[in-house]
Amino acid sequence: MPDETPEKILIVDDDANVVAGIRRQFRKAFNITPATSGDEGLKRLKTEGPFAVVVSDFRMPGMDGIAFLAKVCEASPDSVRVILTGHADLDTAIHAVNQGHVFRFLTKPCDPDLFRRTLLAATAQYRLVTAERELLQRTLGGSIKVLTDILALASPAAFGRTVRTRERASRVAALLGVPDAWHVELAAMLSHIGCVAIRPETIEKVYQAKPLSPAETEVMERYPQIGHDLVANIPRLEKVAEIVAYQQKRYDGGGVPRDGVSGDEIPLGARILKAALDYDVLESSGLGRAEAFERLHERAGRYDPRVLAAFKELLSTEVEEEVWSVGLDDLRVGMVMVEDVRADTGLLVLARGQQMTEPLLQRLRHFAQDVGIKEPIRAYVPRNLEMPQETPAPAGPTS
Repeated sequence: MPDETPEKILIVDDDANVVAGIRRQFRKAFNITPATSGDEGLKRLKTEGPFAVVVSDFRMPGMDGIAFLAKVCEASPDSVRVILTGHADLDTAIHAVNQGHVFRFLTKPCDPDLFRRTLLAATAQYRLVTAERELLQRTLGGSIKVLTDILALASPAAFGRTVRTRERASRVAALLGVPDAWHVELAAMLSHIGCVAIRPETIEKVYQAKPLSPAETEVMERYPQIGHDLVANIPRLEKVAEIVAYQQKRYDGGGVPRDGVSGDEIPLGARILKAALDYDVLESSGLGRAEAFERLHERAGRYDPRVLAAFKELLSTEVEEEVWSVGLDDLRVGMVMVEDVRADTGLLVLARGQQMTEPLLQRLRHFAQDVGIKEPIRAYVPRNLEMPQETPAPAGPTS
């Protein structure tokens, strides 16, 4: 098995002879890229990065080493940073640690063995940081997928609502310039996970905008808190869990939870989600876009005016997709349901807005074999998805 390519190391020093000497001495052990100024180092970081380790001289004309490493910290936070200087003093070291977040502080002339051991330790630290982040991302992604898969199976209607609101909520967040907008998208996907504890018949009534009994209303008021409690168990999703908890909170302070929080005290992501979810209920009841939005606008006090303004802007730019009427055999992974897909018994199998995946396609085929599926199925193909040539032609525009 061939050796793995060593991690790249960026050496920045205004003395070209120093950089050339380091490359010559360590070329067999490390993959070194040279730069003779902070500006050149930042350009190489942008065009040739990421670098596992960045070693910088302290005193350089223009941008000194601490200023340079501070910019490296912003542009490439995983890169391990090392200062190499011939002007060692306590103040320099303190500034290097506080501003450049350096891993090691070396003085010139540096013993070659110490320099080699420092680079080995720095690359090991880089591997540790990146491996931990990758593990966290995989664990986080896997946990979210398990939860959404459970919701899709337990309550297709609830899952359909999360799918439909996710894109709109995330796009409104982008229009408003929300920091960490991924929190909003994730909260939309997990907003109805608490519905796994609610009878599907009750979810169907909400989905179809039918009146609920007092008991059903009480049950539905609890699902945001149930969702919060589930999501809060996942590391680093505390803010997402808070958005989930406040998704039904009105801007004027009404709704749940009944805690006196109102206005801008409500998480912005929850204010966005409230408008997106309520709009979806109105649209699902058969209202067109303009009428559904007008209903939102008429509900004084329920929504953040800034969110409604962004929502109106979003709706004005949405483009209708070409709709396909296809049989079960012609469904393809990636298609998005325009209408509910139901069994011949009337049971909801897939809700409008769900995107076809291989497991969902297999589920539909099993339902077709056992109880039958109502056809044709109306779906659209996202514009960024290439479909096989044998896929039937579109049935016409959406109504």
